[in-house]
Amino acid sequence: MSALAGKTAVVTGSSRGVGASTATQLAALGANVVVNYRQKAPRANKVVAGIEAAGGKAVAVGADLTDPASVRELMQTAIDTFGSLDLLVLNASGGMEADLGEDYAMRLNRDAQNDALSAGLERMGPGGRVVFVTSHQAHFIDEVETMPEYEAVARSKRAGEEALTARIPELTEKGVSFVVVSGDMIEGTVTATLLNRARPGALEERREAAGKLYSVDEFATEVVRAATADVPTGHIELVGGAEDFLARTRG
Repeated sequence: MSALAGKTAVVTGSSRGVGASTATQLAALGANVVVNYRQKAPRANKVVAGIEAAGGKAVAVGADLTDPASVRELMQTAIDTFGSLDLLVLNASGGMEADLGEDYAMRLNRDAQNDALSAGLERMGPGGRVVFVTSHQAHFIDEVETMPEYEAVARSKRAGEEALTARIPELTEKGVSFVVVSGDMIEGTVTATLLNRARPGALEERREAAGKLYSVDEFATEVVRAATADVPTGHIELVGGAEDFLARTRG
């Protein structure tokens, strides 16, 4: 039996892309899944319908992660619907949107992540796990220069990672572990598409440097593995393309 059977997971930003695939794969392993979306309810409902058609359990919940009250309702839905909150996958990110304000990247990628962790931690018990999803461009931003078009997002995501990592002692006290999964650009994601639009050829450049870029489903599989991996709290799993970044950190 899967270690996730009967467990309940909240996956932020899971109406499409990596989040949707993560939610679907978690459900296939027996987890009850809360599928989170910001605005696109039909898209989230489609993810839930797919999970249920395959015999899984899921519910779609609209929540703007930059709204603390909304975030608490999201986490409470896991308790009210399935009876527990055992896994929190902090997948949602953004910041390249041009219409949400100059500070949106930091509000979403740092402040909202920290608030989501607080709301989740209030409802998690011993044995729970938090998985923070990030990119190599963000994780290595202090050592490896990234594209100017992505720098603000990268720095905000790195700030989010640092803010969450600083709370490991607090999580440990509650018996909750924390794992980071960092990946290269992912084929087919909104971020990769926007970056390639802002800088034509960016995707091909990363593909050549990394040798291969993960698909949405391949990267989601790594996130799902991190949910139950036997690793110490604070572990950072570098997925695909990391060798290129590590080589550049060594100068």
